[in-house]
Amino acid sequence: MKITITVNEMDLKKIQESGQVFRWRSSERGSLIISGEELFRIRKMNASVFEITLREGAFERIVSPYLDLGRDYACVRERCFREAEKLSPAGREFIAKALRAGEGLRILRQDPFEMLITFLISQRKNIPAISRAVETLCFSYGHPIRDLPEELAGEGEIYAFPTAEELSRASEEDLRACALGYRAPYVKDAVDRVFSGRLDLQALSGLPDEELISALREVLGVGAKVADCVALFGFGRCNRAPVDVWIGRAIERLGGENPFPVFGPDAGIVQQYVFYAMKHQALLLDA
Repeated sequence: MKITITVNEMDLKKIQESGQVFRWRSSERGSLIISGEELFRIRKMNASVFEITLREGAFERIVSPYLDLGRDYACVRERCFREAEKLSPAGREFIAKALRAGEGLRILRQDPFEMLITFLISQRKNIPAISRAVETLCFSYGHPIRDLPEELAGEGEIYAFPTAEELSRASEEDLRACALGYRAPYVKDAVDRVFSGRLDLQALSGLPDEELISALREVLGVGAKVADCVALFGFGRCNRAPVDVWIGRAIERLGGENPFPVFGPDAGIVQQYVFYAMKHQALLLDA
């Protein structure tokens, strides 16, 4: 089925390039998005109108929360412009430029298990390499997504992200064969913990932030950045601002000033604007 929605502040290309998603394919027909066992296509019709091709019943259950459609990002950016006044003059100017550069970004709400595994894989890899490794993992251990509507046919065989049970069949060497390298034991430990129930991701959703982060960091290879990424993109904790190499460079650029705490519940959203601006809009930041 196809539906049409109106959304302000949604730039599909920027979201795809924002470092938070690894199963997003673009073509002339729009953006094909694979999330867990769900598949949908979204195509921009004009400035704020989008056509979505999806399974019946998937909009409220999957698509709306995934795209964070309940949040008014124009209001968020306005609020962040005001909060930036608390920063130094250099910090204020930098954040203002990043907020403009990143207009259209949204925080995707993705599956926590998929986020845990993919961000473990992401360490010291660029986005294309991460996506290739993730697709290899899905092809090797996931299962084909079946019973798609006619409108989504013709994409070839697409595999769901493997469940913990499916991934539990992979040895560490099997995982290395999926181009995971030194990350293979990290993924193996995460899978074993989730499959055995020692790490109950559903139960974690009810924990306060610090307890959630502490539980995630018990997994081999999960440091502060990966834990914050999983919290932000898998659990919707928008007050978490992961510090990767791009964010570290931004903080260095500000003379060591970490701008994110002043944004409180919006810190993670601002982090995405800064990440995108640092990686893709350097000329704008230097202007």
